[in-house]
Amino acid sequence: MIRKAPLGQFLSRNPFPNGLTDGLFYREKMRAIHRVAPVTIEGPGRILEIGGGRSGLASILYPKADIVTLDLDPELGKHQPDWARSTFVCGDACDLPFPDDSFDVATLFDVLEHIEDDRSAAREALRVVRPGGYVLVSTPHADWHYPYFRIMKPYCPHESELMQEWGHVRRGYRDPELAALFDSAPERRATFINPVTALFHDIAFSRLGRRRRKLLYALAAPITALGYALHQRSTRGTETAFSWRK
Repeated sequence: MIRKAPLGQFLSRNPFPNGLTDGLFYREKMRAIHRVAPVTIEGPGRILEIGGGRSGLASILYPKADIVTLDLDPELGKHQPDWARSTFVCGDACDLPFPDDSFDVATLFDVLEHIEDDRSAAREALRVVRPGGYVLVSTPHADWHYPYFRIMKPYCPHESELMQEWGHVRRGYRDPELAALFDSAPERRATFINPVTALFHDIAFSRLGRRRRKLLYALAAPITALGYALHQRSTRGTETAFSWRK
């Protein structure tokens, strides 16, 4: 039996720099993922992190699990975190090179919105997870936009630039669209980046210099901290984490 890391320990390993300012959005994502992830994993604790890149997020969430990180880019295999219990495999999310029922958990953290054939990716994730196992997903909502606050538009790149840079092929999903992909409603869901904390996300990806960003962070910190602290699973958010049990 494999247990997930305590929340505080998990959040302290935020791989994004400046985790309470530039990386607050990633901290919010991690908290939402932690909220939907099972406390324990029965079985040997084999996890497939699909599109995991170099983040090692599954290894941080389940420190004692055996992780397989799969990504299309073979170069990422040279840049895996040295602390992660991970084996890198170059492969396609739509045609996973593993037998049925090979893993206890499969993750798609901010991946589906990058895949044209998202239906195949969802089916493949379900196929390689054993009965009783989990598929964990995080993704933007279909109504996501950048910047969230219009007042920030003069200081931010157009959202189309970011979507191209990040490799998005779609904006995101509504809950019924994801339920259709996985043939059922999720067992758990938790939102992140709410209308208050979204300002830090706007600032983080703006064209403002470091000094001006720090000033804005300082001015907005009290209300942002409150927005973060009060955020519940069902609070309105621009992105959402989900878990399905097979």
